[in-house]
Amino acid sequence: MSLASLRRAASTCRQCDLYKNATQTVFGEGPAHARMMMVGEQPGDQEDKAGEPFVGPAGRLLTAAIADAGLDRSTVYLTNAVKHFKFTERGKRRIHQKPSRTEAVACHPWLLEELAAVKPELVVCLGAVAAQSLLGPSFLVTRHRGEISTLPESTTRVLATVHPSAVLRAEDRDAAYRDFVNDLTAARTALE
Repeated sequence: MSLASLRRAASTCRQCDLYKNATQTVFGEGPAHARMMMVGEQPGDQEDKAGEPFVGPAGRLLTAAIADAGLDRSTVYLTNAVKHFKFTERGKRRIHQKPSRTEAVACHPWLLEELAAVKPELVVCLGAVAAQSLLGPSFLVTRHRGEISTLPESTTRVLATVHPSAVLRAEDRDAAYRDFVNDLTAARTALE
């Protein structure tokens, strides 16, 4: 199935209750046959409103880190493991909530279809939700960060790192950013 067909089909997904409060489904974007795919956790508030992945603060940090790692964002396919924004309301603000395993499992077929359509050589998992969605619920980013392995039942290589929002929340943001760029540089090097 083409990415355009998948995007249309996902826009009406009702496999979990997240669609009820989200503005819209946020599907992946990027070249149809990108060599690298980056998978995050879920869309945030700004992504939910815009309908595009990685356009909020974490997305801006990701864009900078991609450039600092010697990559071109326009050549990378960007998506999330969960396609709807999960949040709680605090006044007028919508505060991110981690998606449950059930919600990630409900979205898993969409992610597998994106992988099948794009056929990337390398997948970069941004954070635990993305990594566990593709590598199993016992996968620990803290233990395997920056390591190149392969997706289960596939020859597609994968590297797990932190989500860019973790860099934004880090006590030593400069060191966290350097480590994140180093991981993305390792991903770039794996494709050379």
